[in-house]
Amino acid sequence: MKKRFFVFSQYLLPHHLVSRAVGCLAETRIPWLKNLLIRAFMRRFQIDLSEARIEAPEGYADFNAFFTRALKDQARPLSTEEHGLLSPCDGQVSQLGSITQGRIFQAKGHHFSLIDLLGGDLQRAEPFMGGSFATLYLSPKDYHRVHMPLAGRLREMIYIPGRLFSVNQTTVESVPGLFARNERVVCIFDTDQGPMAVVLVGAMIVASIETVWAGLVTPPKRILKRFCYDQPAPYPIQLDKGAELGHFRLGSTVILLFGPEVVTWCEGLKPQSPVRMGEALGHARTA
Repeated sequence: MKKRFFVFSQYLLPHHLVSRAVGCLAETRIPWLKNLLIRAFMRRFQIDLSEARIEAPEGYADFNAFFTRALKDQARPLSTEEHGLLSPCDGQVSQLGSITQGRIFQAKGHHFSLIDLLGGDLQRAEPFMGGSFATLYLSPKDYHRVHMPLAGRLREMIYIPGRLFSVNQTTVESVPGLFARNERVVCIFDTDQGPMAVVLVGAMIVASIETVWAGLVTPPKRILKRFCYDQPAPYPIQLDKGAELGHFRLGSTVILLFGPEVVTWCEGLKPQSPVRMGEALGHARTA
């Protein structure tokens, strides 16, 4: 009954208003308040700052700086497996597998449309038809910077407005088409293994989604917006394997998409498997 009420209440909540209010609180720089928020969060989620570059909670300017904290060098060593596909983040596997007839498995009989996920553009979705996907959930306790699974050159970024349902397991199992309904940022890269999509999915109380090349992506008006990077440019956006791509402010989800016969997932990887940024999720074919 509690789970059903939790899910039902989300249909009624003003998602963006709640998220903006939390975002304002997370940006406060009043020392006693931001320190109180950080320490309370650390107790609630058992956060260990020993891996962080700044180990003292008081060393962060605000809660957002704490939440998106950088880690010490070598805290997340990159897998050296030949042709390895790296996990882009800390978290756990929600689902992974094949994209079948343009549908992606969500949970407990729920699927969502690949075309809808990518903003309703069939041409954009076509290279991923019959390909592979992995959905990775970042909990509040996790490291929240997102990195490149493979080296690639950015071709296109699409901001897609939407709701901000929670992305915890209870909601994922209950809300149809959740990831194609929530606000999200789609990043399309060209790699040596073909096109790769990294989809950053927003969620309840996620104040923003940011990328290293564009900063805060959410535009003033919540309308679908496309940013094209495939024209000739003196400084193309080329990111190395393992390089930082962007980050969330509060927990959410990353969805990876690849074309047919590009990726073989690591044996034993399954829903609920924990992952850490930089370890191998699978192997990519060679050109």
